[in-house]
This record gives sequence, structure tokens and C-alpha cells, in this order.
Amino acid sequence: MPDPNSRDTLPPPHKDPSAAGGFLVALGMLGGAGIGFAIGQATPGFLIGTGVGVLAAVLVWVRDRR
Repeated sequence: MPDPNSRDTLPPPHKDPSAAGGFLVALGMLGGAGIGFAIGQATPGFLIGTGVGVLAAVLVWVRDRR
């Protein structure tokens, strides 16, 4: 019978789930394309929105690492 106090039988330590920033990238893409389409510049709006979304995701990642 295995020893109940053995390290082999203990569950792994609990780790808090990390924050996800992918939603921010997708939101930036869609929002940027929508705003760009409204002003007649869908492609630049999409690219700027993607950049803003990636920046927001990186900020969430940096904040979550602490």
C-alpha cells in the first residue's frame, strides 16, 4: 500500500488561471474594421485595430506575470 504522505500521491500545487488576451486582439480587429468601414478605410482600420488589440493583449500578459 502506498504511503499517503508520499509526494507521489499529493496533487500538483494549485496555479491560478492566467488571463487571456486573445479576446482583446479579436475585438480590436473587428472594432477597427467596423470603424474603418464607417469612414471608408476598412483596411487601415483593421490594421490599426489589430495593433491596438495586440498592445492590449501584451499589457494583460505583462500584468498577469506579476
